Amino acid sequence: MNRLYTELPGLELKNPVMPASGCFGFGREFSGLYDLNELGAIMIKAATPEPRFGNDTPRVAETPSGMLNAIGLQNPGLEKVINEELKWLSRFDVPIVANIAGSRIEDYITVAREISKAQNVKALELNISCPNVREGGIAFGTNPEVAKTVTKAVKEVSEVPVYVKLSPNVTNIIEMAKAAEDGGADGLTMINTLLGMRLDVKTAKPVLANKTGGLSGPAIKPVALRMIYEVSQHVDLPIIGMGGISSAEDVIEFFYAGASAAAVGTANFTDPFICPEIIEKLPVLLEELGFDHISECRGRSWKRHGKPAYHRA
Repeated sequence: MNRLYTELPGLELKNPVMPASGCFGFGREFSGLYDLNELGAIMIKAATPEPRFGNDTPRVAETPSGMLNAIGLQNPGLEKVINEELKWLSRFDVPIVANIAGSRIEDYITVAREISKAQNVKALELNISCPNVREGGIAFGTNPEVAKTVTKAVKEVSEVPVYVKLSPNVTNIIEMAKAAEDGGADGLTMINTLLGMRLDVKTAKPVLANKTGGLSGPAIKPVALRMIYEVSQHVDLPIIGMGGISSAEDVIEFFYAGASAAAVGTANFTDPFICPEIIEKLPVLLEELGFDHISECRGRSWKRHGKPAYHRA
């Protein structure tokens, strides 16, 4: 019996563990370390209509229990992602979740329409966590109505299911999740990075050229767990949980909170073998905990106590 087999919209996973977008590139470097077919899926680096060279350096800084990054969605552009990176990835029998981004809703539509046609792309991850819309500069990921609009627009052109990546930099994460659900999302991925900063004690200047960056790693795990715990009780969508996962025990915690799969991000930098290590340990841990299948863990932290009431503001 495969204790880890998982089915999600568009995704048949031999196990529910995958590298998070932005922490695995397109898998080329990791393919020399282990067989990528061991992974449940691969969430590739974000694609935008045109190539992006990213922000000025320095754009990465270590922090206690994590790291800050301000990469700026650096990528080779839609055409090269499809013709080179996805073509290279087609040699592996593993579903691809394509992360898509842009500066305008039209950008998302363009990328979604084309990249969802690729044979090995089984789902899209709609990255509404950092870019701004043209009108007024309102962040896609912090305005429920805009989030709903861009989700609906992408759903109309995508040939595969759409998972919306939620930002933790909001007052009401449930409101954002419901907006994505109302827009037709097939699932959610959460959480993206928390906005943070580090200062140089000698110069008093920000360490990052961009001044601020996204905080990731173990430091944000408690926030991720809390948000997944809340959202999973109020929307009827599967959640791919992420945010500080670095062990099989972490994965179980995310399932307890309500996730249906788990994505490993920053831990890939400190231990490039972390994903296969987690996958290998999970069945052993499940047996120790008395579970026949990992799905039995989902929502266990709240199912016994019932769902709390929620009222829109």
